[in-house]
Amino acid sequence: MIGILLITHGTLGESLIHCASHVLNRRPPLLKQLSITAQDDPFSLLPQARALVKELDEGEGVLILSDMYGGSPANIAARLLAPGRVEGVAGVNLPMLIRVLTYRDKPIATIVTKAVSGGCEGVVRIPALIVNNAATGS
Repeated sequence: MIGILLITHGTLGESLIHCASHVLNRRPPLLKQLSITAQDDPFSLLPQARALVKELDEGEGVLILSDMYGGSPANIAARLLAPGRVEGVAGVNLPMLIRVLTYRDKPIATIVTKAVSGGCEGVVRIPALIVNNAATGS
């Protein structure tokens, strides 16, 4: 099973794990998060991030999900990558995390593709009809 590490600003990673646990009706195994706060020196967190990757890797690799490409979490993730073993995807959202958790028994290359497609396909405009029905109760 692929280990999953979320590296995010603030409590986003913790919140995504909580939401995914709610959707799946259980806390998924081999899923951890590392929060970066405004007070943190991001690169002082590298040893902790490395330790989490090592803890999550049971032999099939680790996927790191970060919130925003170019931000401190993604920059930390970039320093942890080992192609084919530790991969990273930026732009984490709940659909992406659910997709990854669903396909984590597949090879790491597949799970990276599923992460990106899940994140992109999870962003949709809600049709007005649904909004109108919710607002009017009809």
